[in-house]
Amino acid sequence: MRILGIDPGYGITGFGLIEGERNQFRLVNCGAITTPAGMDFSARLEIIYNDMQELLKVAKPDAVAIEELFFGQNVTTGIGVAQSRGVILLAIRQAGLEVTSYKPMQVKQAVVGYGKATKHQVMDMTKRILNLSQVPKPDDAADAVAIALCHARSATSLLANIK
Repeated sequence: MRILGIDPGYGITGFGLIEGERNQFRLVNCGAITTPAGMDFSARLEIIYNDMQELLKVAKPDAVAIEELFFGQNVTTGIGVAQSRGVILLAIRQAGLEVTSYKPMQVKQAVVGYGKATKHQVMDMTKRILNLSQVPKPDDAADAVAIALCHARSATSLLANIK
């Protein structure tokens, strides 16, 4: 099963593609969709949407997982991320794929085994689970890989059915 994890953002949207079968996972690809800071916001959303459409065509995932939004202290940033997440979800649905959302705490629980794990602990476990020599870069891509792993571990019954 090919799982695409997405960490939404409007400056940087991380993605991580893994393959898994019977609790064995490997990283296929990861990276980020980026947009220039000074650009008109609607143009940034268009770049994210178009790049996400292309990523979905190339990656050919069986499943897509995306992080749910967490509104911290900066609501203005959260609104921009929400708009980015919206165009990402639209691209996924138009590709005919289902999408599952995970809260940050669920990702930490699935990857580390502790819902209040630190970012460093999540990245270290992601590296260990996938037997990588280093943590994926940028951080947004590493987060997206962890989201994909979360889905893989949450969908174990589906992976057991893949032959």
